[in-house]
Amino acid sequence: MYIENGIAYAGEKKPVLKINGVRAMEDYRLWVRFNTGETKIYDMTPLLSQPAFLPLCDAAVFRSVFLDYGIPVWKDGEIDIAPEELYEKGTTVPA
Repeated sequence: MYIENGIAYAGEKKPVLKINGVRAMEDYRLWVRFNTGETKIYDMTPLLSQPAFLPLCDAAVFRSVFLDYGIPVWKDGEIDIAPEELYEKGTTVPA
């Protein structure tokens, strides 16, 4: 249990996930470093058939990923992906 702003919550407080580093890799994968110190590889391929991510099928657009306030974005922020998604479904890179 933890208390925040005078409200008691059950469970453990989870840290806010932010991304400190991101790089586009071959085969539509992202290398991602989190504020927890962990590094993961996330495969974007399954998302590329969804309308919101279709522009990323262009390899040049995919490689243009950058961070905006700890969130990976493309096309000046038109496309983004949640750090939680990358963390939960990414594959851990051994240290």
